[in-house]
Amino acid sequence: MHRKILSYLLKKDFSISISKNFFILQNHTNQMPMASIFTKIVNGEIPSYKITEDEHYYAFLDINPNAVGHTLCIPKQEVDKIFDMSEEMYVGLMRFSRKVAIAIEKAIPCKRVGMTVIGLEVPHAHVHLIPLNEMDNMNFKNKKQLSPEEFQEIVVKIQAAL
Repeated sequence: MHRKILSYLLKKDFSISISKNFFILQNHTNQMPMASIFTKIVNGEIPSYKITEDEHYYAFLDINPNAVGHTLCIPKQEVDKIFDMSEEMYVGLMRFSRKVAIAIEKAIPCKRVGMTVIGLEVPHAHVHLIPLNEMDNMNFKNKKQLSPEEFQEIVVKIQAAL
């Protein structure tokens, strides 16, 4: 899955660099602003480990997770900053994220599910839902390495708890 994503991006005039554990994507064309990587995931142009979706929101596993089960919840409509969303969209994203977080807590052994919104790494509003057993699970410098099979097993467990 990771290779498919990188291969897609490199074919589309992107460069990829890593800065402090974040992937930085840069568009090298002079076209209109590109759709975010999350919009491309929603549109099926880039594969993801989808947990669930509805008409307005989409949840998928982070491919560079802080902890097993680290999930991203996004609005399907591309909005850069979370507080630029309409109040209706913001409340809808929080409701959707709550439903996903409850399923994560049932499916993944953890003390609780933490939530954070940072938004610097991808210009598309998103909520990180991170299973927590210790405070370091919220540290974006400590990443877990998982195989495609492990990601898929996590998807199945969380989906079963929805």
